[in-house]
Amino acid sequence: MQAIKRILVVIDPTQTDQLALNRAKLIAGVIDAELHLLVCEDRDDHVRTLDKHCADLKAAGLQATFSQAWHGNLTDTVIHVLSSQGCELVVKQHLPDNPLKKALLTPDDWKLLRYCPAPVLLVKTTASWMKGNVLAAVDVGNHDDQHHVLHDTIVSHAADIVEMINGELHLVSAHPAPMLSAADPIYQLRENIATRYRDQAQRYAEANGLDLEHMHIAEGPADTLIPKVARQIGASVTVIGTVARKGIAGALIGNTAEVILDQLDSDILVLKPEDTLAHLERILEK
Repeated sequence: MQAIKRILVVIDPTQTDQLALNRAKLIAGVIDAELHLLVCEDRDDHVRTLDKHCADLKAAGLQATFSQAWHGNLTDTVIHVLSSQGCELVVKQHLPDNPLKKALLTPDDWKLLRYCPAPVLLVKTTASWMKGNVLAAVDVGNHDDQHHVLHDTIVSHAADIVEMINGELHLVSAHPAPMLSAADPIYQLRENIATRYRDQAQRYAEANGLDLEHMHIAEGPADTLIPKVARQIGASVTVIGTVARKGIAGALIGNTAEVILDQLDSDILVLKPEDTLAHLERILEK
């Protein structure tokens, strides 16, 4: 997170309180990053509003630029401006999706999480992050290199935020229920599964000085456990990973990040594995 030098802030002109801008301002002030403000629409002219936001940011000692653009839909607009402006993080306010609309159409924020080649911070609250709890959500049961890299990135970003806000780091990982038919005997007994997951999580505990009270390893679906733990600890922000999905599978099978988005009371920072980012970048180049 400390390496981010330019942040894209999506401004929603229909909102009085600019939650994304306020959060991005806090982050930029700590990590010394520049801000680029973006309004995604082509109906009304919002240049005066954007210019005022930039003037206020510059008066606060921050570097800021702005633009208004539209490339067919919100996701494509954000990705286009992200690339042209050289931004490395997207900050956007999330508003709860209408359940009926969500059943019929893929929400804009889901598309953004799937296809944006940069980390996305979706802001949901006005609550201060300062001295708050940061929840890193990982699946320590996945042992392939791709997931190890993603988990390391998730915990690293979460630890950066903890340092930035003088907060506390928590880690959550859900493990499956036992199955007598499982090929691996470990997964036939509940106690063995829990022990394996705690052992796998130990590397993060040792690297970040986490005690048992800050390690939340439990049985159940991740999309149920993560919001439950986030509420229990009063998380200010939850850091999680996701992968790009496309086609029919993408329409029917939601990532955990998408499923928990409206369940979380906290802000959510969503990261992607490196090979997914490379794939998305190749698509963008075409």
